[in-house]
Amino acid sequence: MIRDARPEDADAIAALIVALGYEVTAADVRRRLDRLAAGGGHILVAERGGVIGVLTTSSMQVLHRPRPVGRISMMVVAERERGQGVGAALVAEAEKRLGEAGCGLVEVTSNARRLRAHAFYERLGYERTSHRFAKQLRDQA
Repeated sequence: MIRDARPEDADAIAALIVALGYEVTAADVRRRLDRLAAGGGHILVAERGGVIGVLTTSSMQVLHRPRPVGRISMMVVAERERGQGVGAALVAEAEKRLGEAGCGLVEVTSNARRLRAHAFYERLGYERTSHRFAKQLRDQA
């Protein structure tokens, strides 16, 4: 089952994000859930006897496209559940919701080293279209 994340999912979501290689606590997740949703993002979870996957989206207006651009910025499925259609179901729900929000394009961000993820998205019809560059900003005191 795919549904919106709830605050009580924070422990499971944090564990999935940690498995992806990021440092986050359940308290961090709880604080960020409302902020993401307030900004128009979706935090979707896949549930089967507990939370087994999570996906986040956002959308943005851009000057060079006639419709907003949706973005899947993070997705992780529990290792034991991979290859069973959970990720594809999360992506399908994300695409549906982004389309309903008026987006004309969906982009996916995925770390360059995640080759299995790249192959997964290509199987779902996504194409490599550009390179993304990132720069960490110093905290401003």
